Amino acid sequence: MDMALPTTRLTGLADSYPVVAAVSAAISVAIVYFIVLLPLYNILLHPLRKYPGPKLWAASQIPWLRSYTGGLYHVKLRDMHEKYGPVIRVGPNELSFTSPEAWQAIMGHRKSGEVENGKAPFYAVPPLITGLNRTDHSRVRRLMSHGFSSAALRDQEPMIRGYIDLLIQRLHENSQQGRKAVDICAWFNYTTFDIIGDLTFGEPFGCLQQSAMHPWVELVFANVKTSAMRSALARFPVANHLLPFFVTPQLVRKAAEHKELTREKVSKRLTLTDARPDLVHGMTVGKGGLTVSREELNENSEGLIIAGSETTATALSGAIYMLTTHPAILKTLAEEIRSAFTSESEMNSINTAHLPYLQAVLEETLRFFPPAPNALPRITPPEGNLVLGKRVPGNTVLSVPHWAMYHSSSNFSRPDEFIPNRWLDDPQFASDRKECMNVFSFGPRNCIGKNLAYVEMRMFLARVIWNFDIELAAESMDWLQKGRSFSVWAKHPLMVHLTPRPVAV
Repeated sequence: MDMALPTTRLTGLADSYPVVAAVSAAISVAIVYFIVLLPLYNILLHPLRKYPGPKLWAASQIPWLRSYTGGLYHVKLRDMHEKYGPVIRVGPNELSFTSPEAWQAIMGHRKSGEVENGKAPFYAVPPLITGLNRTDHSRVRRLMSHGFSSAALRDQEPMIRGYIDLLIQRLHENSQQGRKAVDICAWFNYTTFDIIGDLTFGEPFGCLQQSAMHPWVELVFANVKTSAMRSALARFPVANHLLPFFVTPQLVRKAAEHKELTREKVSKRLTLTDARPDLVHGMTVGKGGLTVSREELNENSEGLIIAGSETTATALSGAIYMLTTHPAILKTLAEEIRSAFTSESEMNSINTAHLPYLQAVLEETLRFFPPAPNALPRITPPEGNLVLGKRVPGNTVLSVPHWAMYHSSSNFSRPDEFIPNRWLDDPQFASDRKECMNVFSFGPRNCIGKNLAYVEMRMFLARVIWNFDIELAAESMDWLQKGRSFSVWAKHPLMVHLTPRPVAV
């Protein structure tokens, strides 16, 4: 009998033992480091150790990750600010601010030679405008601004009105005289995507025409939570190795199709020879010697589609929910709109801007239900920066969260109540710090589409309320409570009954 085989096996095991021992030791050291030593350092020795906040959140990024990916981070963050104050530590390397002064301190304009707090790399990357450096951002923004000017908005208004006309027609067709509930959230999304598609690519997505979401647009919604997870994991040093496990082959394929369709639509738009009053025209004519690359054009066209549609539709959906759950406010708004005009055809971007209660309702909606509820984080330069009189170390993440700031009792009286009168100089709310409201962000990187968004919101809401008496369906009574926040809201259908009212044309 050959006895060499067991001996050989034993010898092999003996030879491999040092390797196994070394790996085990390395794992043990890593466990001790990440579970014991690093958290202790973050709590006791880290440069941010003196800032208030829960110690568990200071010790590790994991509490933040769990809260954010659960979709209720906005509420948790508000509660922590209420307990610890306007400046708190919400991660080993992150500070959150809810005082109005934080906007200028973190995101405001800088004098020549002053270093800005750039966009955090896990949030935005070039060539998308949100991730460009200071010089390139200024170049691309100047070219994009032509499509968002007052003159451009006047030229774009007939097209916008045409899509709102079709929206009203579709709502009449689908509401069955108020007997059938319709998902008003979906219809707002159909319309805003068609408008921004036409403004960007020279043609709509056909959502209103087909009464359905275009596959290109569906991917945006299907990917909300996945994108949030990827963005959250990108804050971790080893995240790039983990990201593939959170992305299915189907999502990879759809994302590739998404980008390919963007390239095709941009190419088709560039073949148009007429000078359309759209958002791409300014980026392609190269005024003042400035130009954009084709890659920048593709990426920013895609960004315009998302930023210029989803946020507006979210605000409008929030307005409808808040109005239908506050009947007295809805009645007051309906009376203002219906008494201001003799026919629907009179409504335009100019005269709807002179309806004070409509504007107050929109402002209160944006405060109560901001379309981008969480912060768009910045990061201090490597040498650090001065923030609200204190030197903050380099590479510190700085957050100014919308929902938490707008629901802070330090900034607003009765912050969790929907009260449009606070925007109409009601003396009860004289102490409200309205300057903290910057839904469209702040400084040189604020939202370039703010004026377009207000035009759309005023005209949409005025036209819908002019045409219909609105009642919330029973299945959507808890619509707001079911919503989850990421970079945008993950929303459920908002079912309402729309009863047409006899009106003059």
